[in-house]
Amino acid sequence: MTSPMSPGASPKPQQAAWLTGLNWTSAILISLVFLVAGIWKASDPAGAAVRLAQAKVPESLSLAAALALGIAETFTGILLLIPRYRKWGSWLGVLLLVAFMIYIAIFYNELRGAECTCFPWVKRAVGPGFFVGDGIMLLFAVLAGLGIQKSSGWKPAAAILGAVTVFAFVSYGAAEARHTGTRAPLSINSETGKPLSLAEGKVFIYFFDPACMHCLEAGRKLAALNWGDTRLIGVPVTTPQFADAFMRKTGLKGEVSKDVEVLKKTFPFNGAPAAVALEGGYSKALLLQFEDAEPEASLKKLGFIYPQIK
Repeated sequence: MTSPMSPGASPKPQQAAWLTGLNWTSAILISLVFLVAGIWKASDPAGAAVRLAQAKVPESLSLAAALALGIAETFTGILLLIPRYRKWGSWLGVLLLVAFMIYIAIFYNELRGAECTCFPWVKRAVGPGFFVGDGIMLLFAVLAGLGIQKSSGWKPAAAILGAVTVFAFVSYGAAEARHTGTRAPLSINSETGKPLSLAEGKVFIYFFDPACMHCLEAGRKLAALNWGDTRLIGVPVTTPQFADAFMRKTGLKGEVSKDVEVLKKTFPFNGAPAAVALEGGYSKALLLQFEDAEPEASLKKLGFIYPQIK
């Protein structure tokens, strides 16, 4: 029998130290990108769905897209950190980045200058520099899998994917439960300082960005509904000095409050448009969909709007 040290042996080739270091460095850096983006989407799919809708994803598909992307990005980030599965993680990372760059290129004219929706905290505007940044991330994804052995053992990898999927759906369920039946502040202040009671009757609070065209379109859609005895309160999430002009453009009839921080502590959401329906001082629903049949269909079920008067 030939010994491992005999001339006839074929020892397993060792990867060069510099290439190993390059793999690990690239894998850690690109893994952090995917984990931050993925865990955010998986832990707050409703908030991520709002941002995806602003990035031209059809609103009816935005929640499903947020869950799918959150799972895929988190799974990719985990695989990149495990040497046995790094090759698979590299392939998935390249696929996700290329698909994302193609999507942005297709809608480039509509999205140019808009904030990228990848991260909850980092602001990146869509423009030529956007593709440079994504190109660098693509390079890291390629280098993470360069020259390493093929991945094997699909069952443990499938178990990881299953755990990430469960985490995403549990997070979604917890968020939905948190936004139902929450006690609202007793009152907030109008822009003139007058207290606005939230403890009585039906109250619809609409969160908007005065510079957001999607918010403007959604506001006009809301203004056309028959609200009956439901009170409307508009709350700007930014540039409150333009709130009154926004309300006039939409045709919304209601008070304006600038107490957005007070309300966000009770009803956390990411991005605008968003809304919360209150009855008797408690939330009935957090509304994040403003296209097609929504939010009209949900508001009808809640009894917040009534048939149009002919």
